[in-house]
Amino acid sequence: MQEAQQVVVIGGGVVGLASAWWLLEAGYRVTLLERAPTVASAASYRNGGQLSYRYVSPLADVGVPKKAMQWLFERDGPLRFRPEADIRQWRWMTQFLSNCNAAANARTTAKLLQLGELSRESLAQLELTLPLSEFNWRNAGKLVVYRSEEAFKAALDKPETDENRAILYGADTARVEPALAELAPQLAGGIFNAGEAVADCYAFCLALEKRIYAHPRFERCMHTAARTIFVEHGKVAAIETDAGWISADHYVLAAGIQSRDLAATANLDLPMYPLKGYSLTAPIRPEHVAPNISITDFERKTLYARIGKELRIAAMVDMVGEDTRIDRRRIASLTRLARESMPKAADYNQAEAWAGLRPATPNSAPIIGATPYPNLWLNVGHGPLGFTFACGSASLLATLMRGKESPFALDCLAYKH
Repeated sequence: MQEAQQVVVIGGGVVGLASAWWLLEAGYRVTLLERAPTVASAASYRNGGQLSYRYVSPLADVGVPKKAMQWLFERDGPLRFRPEADIRQWRWMTQFLSNCNAAANARTTAKLLQLGELSRESLAQLELTLPLSEFNWRNAGKLVVYRSEEAFKAALDKPETDENRAILYGADTARVEPALAELAPQLAGGIFNAGEAVADCYAFCLALEKRIYAHPRFERCMHTAARTIFVEHGKVAAIETDAGWISADHYVLAAGIQSRDLAATANLDLPMYPLKGYSLTAPIRPEHVAPNISITDFERKTLYARIGKELRIAAMVDMVGEDTRIDRRRIASLTRLARESMPKAADYNQAEAWAGLRPATPNSAPIIGATPYPNLWLNVGHGPLGFTFACGSASLLATLMRGKESPFALDCLAYKH
């Protein structure tokens, strides 16, 4: 019997761990490289927790450039920008602006909906091995609320929205979700989808890590940083790490924004930029009225997800390079927004702050699959939807690596030479 091929998966976040699992199940031997002492300690640690398979609207859209200019001057605006002496920032912005049109948005949205459905199916498959209860999964449903009539009407008019959505007007939002009682008078309406879920991404990663380590084809996890991709005779020969060189039959880049610099050592240009996001995790006491439904405040670009006995509030896009420091002014803004919108939802005085870098592409579509090197593969660029797409993109990657046909055309998901 032919020995199973070996794969090195670089990245121990939710996408890397999911990639490792699906490749193990596909028959590969897997070694995992993670530079941090523990898995899921970066963008996967305290993200929004929403599994939004149908709400996958790309950031690039008609009118976004104009809105972005307005947000920059708002005290609690969702966007902050710090110019860098880095051509990658400006190139990303140029490419992003080229995607801010209805046609590009529609094409990307259609593809992300296909990936979202594959992700839903893939998580259901994983449930046979990993019970949903281990990471506080709930079929909470998702309610996107709109403050302005203009934004609400635009959402209702979108042709690609789910036919099974429920449309709510004004005060109806509070009848569906009592936690919105104070905010409802300010709302034009909302759109509810019963098929969306919430879960604890970090708990998911830890539970999946246990299954990976126990898998008979798993070889080891090396907690060391990958530095250089060494190419020889048209393929990857080895990876240089802080612990020395490591070789395998195949290599998978799934290390979030760090994948960008690593790919560059092999002359691959990954069009990604780190969009820094923030979250608060506040305890829910018996006296609080926390939302049971997952809430997205469309104009404020803020989401609320009840995860176990805590409320996760996530928001904001800071274009400040690879700066992971927590900006206390941004946390103060996020706390202020949460108190104004849902003052009785949680104990905001005891909230824990977090910041992470979301590896985003200009069109918001992840890059999955082959590269010009026959044994180097990509699973990167998921932006704020890494948790949502992790299982689907891992399943898709395993399918492509085995030489099987993709369940749908890759289009904008494929690496462009």
